[in-house]
Amino acid sequence: MTLRNWIGAWWLAVSLLSVLPVPRHAPVDARVAGRAMVLAPLVGVLLGVVAALVFQGAWWLGLGGTTSGLLAIGTLAALTRALHLDGLADLADGLGSRKAAPEALAIMKRSDVGPFGVVTLIFCVGLQVSALGQVGPHVLWALPVAVATGRLAVTWACTPRFRAAREEGLGSLVAGTVRVPGALASTGTLAIVAMIAFRDVPVLVSAVPIGLAAAWVILATAVRRLGGITGDVLGALAEVATAACLLASAVTFTDP
Repeated sequence: MTLRNWIGAWWLAVSLLSVLPVPRHAPVDARVAGRAMVLAPLVGVLLGVVAALVFQGAWWLGLGGTTSGLLAIGTLAALTRALHLDGLADLADGLGSRKAAPEALAIMKRSDVGPFGVVTLIFCVGLQVSALGQVGPHVLWALPVAVATGRLAVTWACTPRFRAAREEGLGSLVAGTVRVPGALASTGTLAIVAMIAFRDVPVLVSAVPIGLAAAWVILATAVRRLGGITGDVLGALAEVATAACLLASAVTFTDP
């Protein structure tokens, strides 16, 4: 493994998980995709910092927690082309249909959003915005960790235990490409970042694990119902883990 390989994987991770411009990179194979998914939490930190700065600026202008939270979550949606939110809505529609895997996957592939998707989006975004309002001025630390936790859930979903539900799409590109030691290394790195950021043991012990646990429930359900992961499943994991992590952070970091 050379530094050049990891740099290429980094740019692939940025291109897959954001709209940020990246240099042209070499053709993608399973090894490069796996490295990119190992680096996914670092992309989450980058996106979270940008959104947190937007929140902080709005907060300093006196716009209040709710408005600041909406602007921050809107920034995240813009930075990711809202693909993760779209994945959450599609997965909700697919699972909510109670259809067999082929039909559920067909529903998820449609461009429209059904009632399950709409309600799930409202609930998840509302929860994120509300939690950010409670976290208040601590968002500068809490939001990057929460967004990184969402991407760490994606990293674990790409370990060999989970296969792709389709033969095409993002799920087929990254499924099974992350080795467990790589996922553990990403988890340890995020734990260190969270420890430095929060400087608070109760939050550290609860926020990241709770975010991952919430994502694990969604992942287990999706794999059982669909037979594997898809790009929509990965997007849903990112949003759910972020929301759960923010909620756990809000328990301690409340707006004075």
